[in-house]
Amino acid sequence: MTKGRRAPRYACGEMNTQGPQTPQVLFVCVHNAGRSQMAAALFNTMAGGQAAAASAGTQPADHVHDNVAAAMREVGLNVSQGKPRMLTMEMLDQADRVVTMGCGVEEACPGAMVEAEDWGLPDPKDESPEGVREIRAMVTKRVEALLREMGIEVAPLARSS
Repeated sequence: MTKGRRAPRYACGEMNTQGPQTPQVLFVCVHNAGRSQMAAALFNTMAGGQAAAASAGTQPADHVHDNVAAAMREVGLNVSQGKPRMLTMEMLDQADRVVTMGCGVEEACPGAMVEAEDWGLPDPKDESPEGVREIRAMVTKRVEALLREMGIEVAPLARSS
């Protein structure tokens, strides 16, 4: 798939079509209310402006899961105002890299639409706070590895108490 000129995304994951080319990553899961929101927020923070990420879902929820928002606040990131978004072909076309989170629902998973890497992560929706922290740790390690693979120095997260 040939890519055109890419533009950096705003922190909320919206495309800024006026800026210079930066690598674009799209994180996708079914509801865009947990794993993909975590991944995009962590990626955008740890990329330090050297790359940008957005997230979307094939069946978006009404809001980010409360337990996910709470776990992300623990590492200084606020995803509580994030709005789950519907995955579009335009988003897929604009992405240099697509990462699915472990959809678990073959017919709803975007992996069949484009070449994508699947991280196979559990859904945090009904997890305990400790379970969400474990998933957040898995996502963090995967994001760090992805950034290193892309040749991007990983910026540290500011931990909150």
